[in-house]
Amino acid sequence: MTRIIITGAKGRMGKALIACSPQHREVEVVGQVDQGDDLSAIVARCDVVVDFSSHSATAGIAELCSKHSKALVVGTTGHDDTEKSRITHHASRIPMVLASNYSTGVNTLFWLTRKAAEILGPSFDLEVVEMHHRLKKDAPSGTAKSLAEVLAGVRKQQLAKVARHGREGIVGERTAEEIGIHSIRGGDVVGDHTVVFATNGERVELTHKASSRDTFANGALRAASWVVQQKPGLYDMQDVLGLK
Repeated sequence: MTRIIITGAKGRMGKALIACSPQHREVEVVGQVDQGDDLSAIVARCDVVVDFSSHSATAGIAELCSKHSKALVVGTTGHDDTEKSRITHHASRIPMVLASNYSTGVNTLFWLTRKAAEILGPSFDLEVVEMHHRLKKDAPSGTAKSLAEVLAGVRKQQLAKVARHGREGIVGERTAEEIGIHSIRGGDVVGDHTVVFATNGERVELTHKASSRDTFANGALRAASWVVQQKPGLYDMQDVLGLK
């Protein structure tokens, strides 16, 4: 039995994790922490912390897990480079899963995106489009960034140099190198992601649409069971699913 503590327990994803946990007989939720609660007071009870709190809180949670030798599943997104470095620094001491998306379907999309980019080659223009609910605070989504990173990786590019976040005005012709990333917000959309490969005469689109947060929660719980069996290191959902 894998004992887990959920941070961000009162948020949308935290509630989904709690609701889905009874379906996973291999895990037991032994603690629920949210803003104002003291994780350090109960962290000794668990084998792994599943963090869906806030990007600004994750580094502190990682440090606490490292201090107490507890595994960590990171579900927060929107980290800047400094925050991400502070988080991943602790992977030398504890096993940690850091993923922009815990859906099995989305991680299949990552795999398909890589294969499509390899097969279609440099003659196709690359664009990523994502849509989320109106309350989402960060843009583009962590998943969209990951998709763009997959595309840039195949072409051996640095994403920061080729990313194009939306277009407005007289921007000139599209360059062959750029990777477009576009964010749409509205309503209660859980998460839609499309990767567009376009060239003269044809277009390929790969799309994943999530209709329930349960798909992310179930994936994160699966990751929690998996990570406690691993050596210290930094892993992602592709590792959990055996897609690498």
